[in-house]
Amino acid sequence: MAQGRGISAIVMVFYMLVVSSEMAHAKSFVVGDAAGWTFKMTNWTSGKTFKAGDTLEFNYNPSIHNVVVVDEAGYNSCSASKGSKKYQSGHDHINLAKGGNYFICTFPGHCQADMKIAVNAA
Repeated sequence: MAQGRGISAIVMVFYMLVVSSEMAHAKSFVVGDAAGWTFKMTNWTSGKTFKAGDTLEFNYNPSIHNVVVVDEAGYNSCSASKGSKKYQSGHDHINLAKGGNYFICTFPGHCQADMKIAVNAA
């Protein structure tokens, strides 16, 4: 019985090391680089590789911009459905989920001016 608990403890420690190792490898990306979250953002993701757990940092003036999480349809139509998560601090940190992650600014005309990004996280 004691031997079984010892093996369980070893397995648990190994699991914790693997999980913390994956978290340590998560990257942080400043959206728009030095320019921050602004217009003409759709190509910002080009050449970058994203993984689930990576963090996007959105920096912007909250009196004239926001960040809203939408689905692909909302991204394509520049519209957010009721209940969409809205960020408006000016310094938002959002962790990526695996698959498609879509973000727009819902201030009038901003998304249409390409203040939006689509991020596919592996």
